[in-house]
Amino acid sequence: MSNLFETIVKGGPTMIPMVGLSIATIACGLERSWFWFRLMSQEERVVHDVMEAARFDLSKAAEIASQAQDLAIGRFLLAPLKLKQPTPETFRLALEAAADREFVQMRKGDKLLESVVGIAPLLGLLGTVTGLIATFASLKIGGGGTSADTTKAAAGIGEALITTAAGMIVAIISLSIFRVMVTLQSRQIDYFSSVGSDLELIYREIWYEPTFHHMTQPNHGDYSTASNVRLLDS
Repeated sequence: MSNLFETIVKGGPTMIPMVGLSIATIACGLERSWFWFRLMSQEERVVHDVMEAARFDLSKAAEIASQAQDLAIGRFLLAPLKLKQPTPETFRLALEAAADREFVQMRKGDKLLESVVGIAPLLGLLGTVTGLIATFASLKIGGGGTSADTTKAAAGIGEALITTAAGMIVAIISLSIFRVMVTLQSRQIDYFSSVGSDLELIYREIWYEPTFHHMTQPNHGDYSTASNVRLLDS
């Protein structure tokens, strides 16, 4: 730890914001790792339970989804299930609106990581320039330099190399986390789309279309009675 602190000090003033960016990157990575771990380790179970319940009792399915409101998939599934006898169009709209809200939450941290990827190398370059300036300022053209001048020049070169390496390391770590997050987001978009389509299909086939067909079916008993009355009158 002491060696790390000494290295940071040798890196010069530009290492201060570099350390801040690295802390922000690590904190974002840990928070997002916990978010994705919780979601991906439990969503299959939640989806299975909700889908099975939706085939027999929509209120039971909504209850199961409400118990998973700390997960994105739970909030996504509950959005259409809590509606009162919606049309298929309204059911789909509720799914799409909930998906949009959850995708915004999934992209949390993307802007920070993108900023770090762009800023960290520039800070490293700035540290390189300031280190070289200090190096050339310590050199005495034409000889006559002392050991103290040599030490200052070496310190300037060290500052330039340290900040360059630090900027590259922070940017690489940030970019790696960002790419993993983008991959997970893309997979979740496809998964939510598939789950939403399956839930909508269950609602249409089991709950909406049979009810709609029953409501629109003509009353054959009344029709037969009316026909018999007309035959008797004739």
